[in-house]
Amino acid sequence: MKIRFVLIKIIVIAFFVEAFLLRCATVMTPEGGPKDTLPPVIVRMEPNNFTTNFKEKKVFIEFNEFVQLKDQNKEMYTSPAMKKQPLVMLRGKGVVLTIRDTLKENTTYAIDLGSAVTDNNEGNPLHDMRYVFSTGDKIDSLMCSGYVEDSYKADSVSKAFLWFYIADSLQNTPDYDSTIFLRKPDVIARAKTNGIFIAQNLKPIKYKVYAFADTNDNQLYEPGIDLIGTIDSLVNPSTMPPFGIWFDSLRMYPSAEPQLYFRVFTDRAFRGQRLVEHSRPDCKRLQFYFNDDYPIIDSLELDSIPRERLIFDPRTIGRDTLNVWIDMPEKSLPDTIKGQIVYYKHDSIRQLVKTREKIKGAWKHIESKEEEKERKKAEKEKAKAEASGEEYKPEEKENPFKYKFTVQGDVNPQLGIGIETDFPIIKFDSTLWEMKLMERGKEKINETVKIHFRRDTLNICHWHIDSKWEEAGKYHLYIPKGAMTDIMGYQNDSIGYDFSTMAQEKFATLKVNVSGTNGKKYILQQTDTSGHMQQEKTNVSGGVVTFMYIPAGEIKLRIIEDTNGNGKWDAGDVVKRLQPERSEYYSNSDGEDTFTTKVNWEITIEANMEQIFKPVTMESLQKMLDEREAARLKKLTEELAKQRRENANRDQNRGQNSGGMMGGMGGMGGMMGGMQGMMGRTM
Repeated sequence: MKIRFVLIKIIVIAFFVEAFLLRCATVMTPEGGPKDTLPPVIVRMEPNNFTTNFKEKKVFIEFNEFVQLKDQNKEMYTSPAMKKQPLVMLRGKGVVLTIRDTLKENTTYAIDLGSAVTDNNEGNPLHDMRYVFSTGDKIDSLMCSGYVEDSYKADSVSKAFLWFYIADSLQNTPDYDSTIFLRKPDVIARAKTNGIFIAQNLKPIKYKVYAFADTNDNQLYEPGIDLIGTIDSLVNPSTMPPFGIWFDSLRMYPSAEPQLYFRVFTDRAFRGQRLVEHSRPDCKRLQFYFNDDYPIIDSLELDSIPRERLIFDPRTIGRDTLNVWIDMPEKSLPDTIKGQIVYYKHDSIRQLVKTREKIKGAWKHIESKEEEKERKKAEKEKAKAEASGEEYKPEEKENPFKYKFTVQGDVNPQLGIGIETDFPIIKFDSTLWEMKLMERGKEKINETVKIHFRRDTLNICHWHIDSKWEEAGKYHLYIPKGAMTDIMGYQNDSIGYDFSTMAQEKFATLKVNVSGTNGKKYILQQTDTSGHMQQEKTNVSGGVVTFMYIPAGEIKLRIIEDTNGNGKWDAGDVVKRLQPERSEYYSNSDGEDTFTTKVNWEITIEANMEQIFKPVTMESLQKMLDEREAARLKKLTEELAKQRRENANRDQNRGQNSGGMMGGMGGMGGMMGGMQGMMGRTM
């Protein structure tokens, strides 16, 4: 297995050699010498790095050239966290770090500037600029490494923070873990853009470790917003096996073999549920905004409005705003509606308790400037008509009934079409609707087809239109005037809608032969290369699963281990120590997880779930990362080769530039060194 991956890397290097040599042979117009691609170099630190018994308030770091600071508030962090971040100021060819916090005794500190320091001319960043000191007589020097992955997307999480807590200092709470909410960590590390982290300055003791992605760049974990994850076991860097570290010469920062594996997720369980505000945006609608999704409503009572006249939006996962519609004539509704709502709210110890709150919604139509202009115009025309003894006929206004069909372009026969309105429909006469199949392929026909309607379970303003759709058929849908009436009393004008259904021969088909399920349920998702889901199959327990009508291009297959069989991916719960359901991208024996489809193609995948979801070991994780890196380098090589061909075509009539070639070889040498280091580590 190792030999195969070494061969892959040799092939990748060969691609790079060809791409770079040919690129360097391309004749370029001289631009005054090679571009500066080197980061600043530290020439002096005062006090020196790794100083012990540290008592200073200022640190000066000098470079070999003038530098600038970029995004230092996002890039810089301290370990452990200081109450006041150090000030960073430019001075000459250096930076001054001013420590504003009272430091703990006998503690190893690190001020990590990330990539905030760049050279002044080209902006080349100095990655991993880190100043370490101790207020005691020794520096904690142990390290460990790991990898942070989005548990749903099954991809690297860039620049996630790692929080290390000394295990002996934590309370023993087997069923409830609130550590991350109660105190600051003892040691902080940060992953690179590839998801790999190297935690430094650790003690030879046990730690509890968390990883989170800082969405808002405030270095604070925010439940329901930031991705979070932990591992079940404690970590002692002194007892962990050794790991390899190398310099990634393409990304220009250190990387490592992972010892720890974090799968992070959005943990909504700890968000406090409460009613934030309520309003009355329309005469017949009340809106309630909650702090978290899926609020539990016990009852809603409105003065002088019967309960059966209320229409509620579906309460669904991911929606924190609840609309309540009032099915009564506008003239019968007061300007101010009063009442009370009874729902379940989290108290101070995060227990759900029944809560009763008063509500009040005021609404009054305020004439807009456009409405005022139209009204005055109509009044003037009416007065003019009456003065001349003529009958006044007001201009016909635009029908306020608004709708849209949910599909633009050809319709996927598997999905059908839908119609969506601005307001909920309260009268829906489906017997008046008529749909005809006008053409089947090239055959001209005029045949009435049966249609069925169903309201969407997640959106009461959305109706699905179902039929036994013909492939490559042309349809005409006719909706007569008044077939739909919404809650505002608006009715539709007559509607004619022509559309066609897709022809499978213009698309690709993916067949997945699922085996090794052992009675478990799985979710299969066909995605694009960015991981955006395009089609989904749930409740899969084996056999052949077919995805049709896939546009030509590159696709992926994401598979979710549906542990509880509820047909959706479930995140974890940090407090309850629950890990998220596992999600993996299918990859073939060559480690490829992206597949090219063409028109009228059929791709077959053999998906053995025992193999795909076998337990993760550090060896299998490293293999996966190696495969991803090889695929990334291959793609980069192809892009460089494409660029080389474009440049060669553009410059084919120019002379050869030997200086450009030599400059390119210099860069190639650095890259080859990094590649050889990677190969040596693998072999």
